[in-house]
Amino acid sequence: MQKSVRLKSFELIAQDINSVDVSLLHALSIGVGWPHRPKDWDMLRRAGRGIVAVDGIGRVFGSAMWFPHGDDFATIGLVITSPRTQAQGTGRWLMEQVFEQCGDRDLSLNSTHAAYRLYVSLGFTKEAIVYQYQGDVAPKLPPLPELNGQLHELSNDNVEEINALDTRAFGTDRGKLLALLAEGASVCTLRRGDEIVGYSMCREFGRGHVVGPIVASNDQDAIHLTAVHLKDLAGRFARVDTREKGLFAEFLQQSRLAVSETVTTMSKGRRFLNRKNGEPAVYGLAGHAVS
Repeated sequence: MQKSVRLKSFELIAQDINSVDVSLLHALSIGVGWPHRPKDWDMLRRAGRGIVAVDGIGRVFGSAMWFPHGDDFATIGLVITSPRTQAQGTGRWLMEQVFEQCGDRDLSLNSTHAAYRLYVSLGFTKEAIVYQYQGDVAPKLPPLPELNGQLHELSNDNVEEINALDTRAFGTDRGKLLALLAEGASVCTLRRGDEIVGYSMCREFGRGHVVGPIVASNDQDAIHLTAVHLKDLAGRFARVDTREKGLFAEFLQQSRLAVSETVTTMSKGRRFLNRKNGEPAVYGLAGHAVS
């Protein structure tokens, strides 16, 4: 695989994403209007692998990361090219480097509008739309449906208790990622009897807080698992990424979170999304990169 690419006036070389200072990655994401803080980049580098496109004097012009979940599946994210190189094939070259590292894994990603045609040309197919809800949370949340079960705070030391439920919802084991996400996060579970039937996390990210992942079997459970965090964020900036359209989406809107943009969930290889009625599902994404 070609480890360098020649642009109009200079050459870019592929390097491991851990080889550059996080400030350069932060500047790259700021340049395209993405909200990632240095802390967010650090966490994502711990969770996955990736490359950067660097010129001869160490400037970073692009990035691409992938996050292995087991041996046969990975998500792709943080595919960024600086405005200076966006029309010169850098994105395709970065993706070719990722494909080489991922091997035969099935893949999924969430595509921006700008990158959609590139991913189609690389063999990805559309599965669903993700709605990014965000804004300053209402001082008072809308009325909630009746709670079926008990909400409990989960210690970060016991986050493995949600792994089996999450695997059913997500489709593969992502226990390592959940442990990283739980560091510094508040985690809530919904129990019916002795069984955990749903959970949610809330952590600092970007401009404020993100509530996600959220895993539940129905809209009512998902609403309670989200509200338990939003009530503590009244008047503060929060974000929820979801593929839902029904009662759960209405609750987010009534909590004064509005759709700011959309991205498209796509897959290459086996189909990623396989939701079944009555089964646990991912109501809120952990993030666009890790899904």
